[in-house]
Amino acid sequence: MITTYELLKKAKAVSLSAPLSTEVKNNALKAMANALVCSADEILSANAMDVKAAKGTVSDVMIDRLRLDESRIKAMAQGIIEVAELPDPVGKVLETTSHKNGMTIAKTSVPFGVVAIIYESRPNVTSDAAALAFKSGNACVLRGGKEAFRSANAIVKALKKGLSECGLNADYVNLVEDTTRQSANELMTAVGLVDLLIPRGGKGLIKACTDNAKVPCIETGTGICHIYVDKTADFEMALNIIENAKTSRPSVCNAAEVCLVHAGIANEFLPLLKQRLCDNKKVEIRGDKAVCEIINVTPADENDFDTEFLDYIMAVKVVESVEDAVNHISLHSTHHSESIITGDNAASDYFVSRVDSAAVYVNASTRFTDGGEFGLGCEMGISTQKLHARGPMGLGELNTYKYVIKGNGQIR
Repeated sequence: MITTYELLKKAKAVSLSAPLSTEVKNNALKAMANALVCSADEILSANAMDVKAAKGTVSDVMIDRLRLDESRIKAMAQGIIEVAELPDPVGKVLETTSHKNGMTIAKTSVPFGVVAIIYESRPNVTSDAAALAFKSGNACVLRGGKEAFRSANAIVKALKKGLSECGLNADYVNLVEDTTRQSANELMTAVGLVDLLIPRGGKGLIKACTDNAKVPCIETGTGICHIYVDKTADFEMALNIIENAKTSRPSVCNAAEVCLVHAGIANEFLPLLKQRLCDNKKVEIRGDKAVCEIINVTPADENDFDTEFLDYIMAVKVVESVEDAVNHISLHSTHHSESIITGDNAASDYFVSRVDSAAVYVNASTRFTDGGEFGLGCEMGISTQKLHARGPMGLGELNTYKYVIKGNGQIR
């Protein structure tokens, strides 16, 4: 087994090699996508072993995140193709200024170098991360969860095959073989070898990285996403949006976990919400005292409004106003995605200007917070911090910049 340190050394070496042209990178990405589809049998066989081993140890919705089928593999390959079709960020001149002495100063986009990604049981992250890192000029070191290691290993073998077929160094894409905490700690502390660390997973993983990392780290992912139903909301629109945001795929970070309902419509709206979610979709509503006085649901405890359920559970609270809703969100949000359902422009303007999250919606589902939906191709993760990236992270967020100054003999 190759050690994590040896893997990092290989990645660092390839990151320092001559930059690849856009054409070379795009051709390689297409070869990687093709290799992924051609290796579908091997990937599905490995994934079946992962799923079998995970059953009984994780929830059904987490099993859904882990499971692959032919359509999901084709979607992963298509994601790589879409990345190939996006503009290359490397070398893009972001700003140009002229010094009074005649020098030109160009702020120019450049890769970070080695990007390490620690993630959990979603095999598709493996190909998404590899494609984005490669197109943006970086080498990547992937460290997946033990539940999905066989799947990730089969995917990486296919991606490396695609690189090799194009005559390129396969060390642009690397998978850590050690799935113990030790390897995660090594990535967090690999000063000089890791230029950017991106954790992608649950609250515990992200906190461990942000608390312990000695390398630059981006906080991503945890999504306690809110939907506020204002007093002027169209009920059918609100019910459709909440149903989609909660039930279309509850195990993802952009799924809604909390619904806030204006007191002025609570008596009429909450029974309809219960019918739509509980009776039709088998969602468990955990309501505050005001909610429980109107509909018969599970009483919420003090932790329910601070929990990312990732399941068919939703915390529901009655609020007195849009100001009250914004105050609640400011206290409990993870700054991921929040939505207001309203027919009042003043209410939506207040909500948008006061809610401090990466994505703020008006009359739309939080499920759209996604790199593909935002036109970025696949994504590296959803940043919930403000430096240097925020929201879905695509190619541009995997580059930093440097100043290139050209003169003809100027001295100071």
